[in-house]
Amino acid sequence: MATTSHSNHKYTNRLASEQSPYLLQHAHNPVDWYPWGEEAFAETRKRDALIFLSSGYNTCHWYVCMTGNPYLKELKEDGKMYIKAVV
Repeated sequence: MATTSHSNHKYTNRLASEQSPYLLQHAHNPVDWYPWGEEAFAETRKRDALIFLSSGYNTCHWYVCMTGNPYLKELKEDGKMYIKAVV
């Protein structure tokens, strides 16, 4: 469980309750991230949605490009399921 207060953040997603430091880094992205697991895949089946799977980590080139990038806000409304996996 995340130990920091979420009240100072504009966005808080499902990753805020995860234990992994990597997943917690993305707990306040505007994207509605799901952690890897049955809940994510059940919701994917329910929505009949495509999956965008992120398995990067914070030193990879694309992590640096995505962090703070305004395009993250556009992802949250495109109908895909966004799932993060710890590598």
